[in-house]
Amino acid sequence: MDTKNIILELRTQKGMSQEELAKKIYVTRQAVSRWETGETVPNTETLKLLSQLFDVSINTILGSPRKLVCQCCGMPLEDAAVSRETDGSFNEEYCKWCYADGQYNYHDMDELIEVCVKNMTGEGHTEEQVRAYMKDMLPKLTYWKNHKELADGGEFERFKKQLIDEFNALNINGMPRVESLNALVGSYVNLAYPLPNGNSVRFLDDGATYLGNQLESESSDGRCFGILANKEFLLVSTYGKDGEAPELIVYKKR
Repeated sequence: MDTKNIILELRTQKGMSQEELAKKIYVTRQAVSRWETGETVPNTETLKLLSQLFDVSINTILGSPRKLVCQCCGMPLEDAAVSRETDGSFNEEYCKWCYADGQYNYHDMDELIEVCVKNMTGEGHTEEQVRAYMKDMLPKLTYWKNHKELADGGEFERFKKQLIDEFNALNINGMPRVESLNALVGSYVNLAYPLPNGNSVRFLDDGATYLGNQLESESSDGRCFGILANKEFLLVSTYGKDGEAPELIVYKKR
């Protein structure tokens, strides 16, 4: 779809007139009209404003001329998976698992490969095939080419180590020792925990990225522990297959 049609469609979905859109992004109604007839296209700064207003990437507004691929893990990117900066704007270079809130979530290529192997194996590929593919592909991506320049001096790894120590210090019966944490998007792990009054509550932001992991219980009861954290809190829960019957064990402010 051409940019002119995309802008028209996005504006219509918002129920906005050309004049209303123009006011929100500081241009004239005539400018919006020229975009929608294809006479002109928005400049770079206006594209950023349109992206924020319509909550879609600039690439989408331009008709997806680029095939977006995360430059850390190689995953093809659609708007729902594109990372964001701390101000909420899209960062079209990375997925929200690899980059979130202004931070890179992976500094060890082998660690990322193992996460990908766990998630990609079973889709017609063996562990060995996935591992070989990732080892060949990752070094070609921008992030790993420039990793030394993008590194934070180990600050993020120290933060993860601190969280791991805090989880292990909880000494929860039946929970294995925590060895690693991965980036997890809220919408995938935002379970609804039952309350005594019959209602349920969710503690996470679907659009945020957290650090966490899933651990099989040592009690041989078929349940798993789910651990999640960010700078503000630690959360530990248990649940059955596919997140069934979740039970909140710990929600602790840091």
